[in-house]
Amino acid sequence: MSHLLADATRPHTDATPVPELIRALTDPKGFGDATLRTPRADAIELLGGIPDPDLLPGAQLADAYAAALAEPGLPALQYGRTEGVPELREWIAAREAVPVSRILITNGGFHGLALAIQLVLERGDLVAVDNPIFPLFLRGLELADARILPIRVGADGLDLDELEARLAAGARPAALYTVPDFHNPSQGVLPESARRHLVALAERYGFIVFADNPYREIAFDGVTESVAAFNESDHVVHINTFTKTLGPGLRLGWVVLPERFTANAVKLRSRNDSHSSQLTQHAIARFVTSHETAFDEVLQRARPVYAERAAALAAALEREAPGEFEVRPPRGGFFVWARLRDDAIDEARLAADASLEGIEYQRGAFFTSGEGTDADRHLRLGFSRASVAELDEAARRLAAAIARQR
Repeated sequence: MSHLLADATRPHTDATPVPELIRALTDPKGFGDATLRTPRADAIELLGGIPDPDLLPGAQLADAYAAALAEPGLPALQYGRTEGVPELREWIAAREAVPVSRILITNGGFHGLALAIQLVLERGDLVAVDNPIFPLFLRGLELADARILPIRVGADGLDLDELEARLAAGARPAALYTVPDFHNPSQGVLPESARRHLVALAERYGFIVFADNPYREIAFDGVTESVAAFNESDHVVHINTFTKTLGPGLRLGWVVLPERFTANAVKLRSRNDSHSSQLTQHAIARFVTSHETAFDEVLQRARPVYAERAAALAAALEREAPGEFEVRPPRGGFFVWARLRDDAIDEARLAADASLEGIEYQRGAFFTSGEGTDADRHLRLGFSRASVAELDEAARRLAAAIARQR
């Protein structure tokens, strides 16, 4: 599709071609993706951002699917509107505080990102991205043969000082990608004031923000930063999903689109797969509207469990490997982003030794999108599916792996 923006020339300086970076990230001889190794039979896996199945509303969803299949005329088994089932869109629009016309149902969060890329980018465009980054977004950028401009991410999310400096120096990205809430992998949260500053920069310099927010609802204390700045701007595509809350197998999410993008988004979607599963949409619509707090009750049950596991893992790392890791306890999400304090520890060897000890995790180097960070000194430890006892044992195994280098 044609570019929807009228912006300045985009220089090729300081940009990395995405295919080149993808090859590096997926080379098992380079970054050593833990998923490419054969784990021990009793391995404890702290890998992906996967919800605990015991915290998913399986029985309630079964009832919702049954009710959808019992509806006269079986609309759940017929074709539907490209935008999505009206009842589900209306429920989402109310939570996002936007007109329902701006909601498009998707097949999960990554599908929303892919649609945003196809809507906004021309081939070869420059895209500012998180550094470190959720690396699958880079795969999505291959759709546009894009180049990237890495911007550091820290405890307070995207480094807006660095971004503003790059813009002032002449960088002209067509879009910017960031995970504003409980960033993957670093777990940083972009404060509301920074969100408004980011939107102001987007509006001033003419780029579109892809705000990817799959962990937004997993705030341990239930308190989240406002997304009003994103949803009020016509320079933001805000992406979310039911993956982390109701289950990844549903393949169901949504995007909040600027009004100027909605018509083209529907045309694009209708030329691809027409619409998301009618059965799944009808079932989820029935579940979330079954009573006023149905969805929030799922969150209220899950949040303290994930909070307990995050705290247990942080405590176990210090107890079993005292002084070895710098850990900032996360406020939400599914990961601990632990930094190795001792530069003498070979992080690549540590990952291999940890696998021998029976602990699998994702190396921080896997998330690097450019220079200027110490991501390669980090371990991304996913605690969402592990019990406290397993997390304690995982810390013991990590300590044993470190001891192999002493």
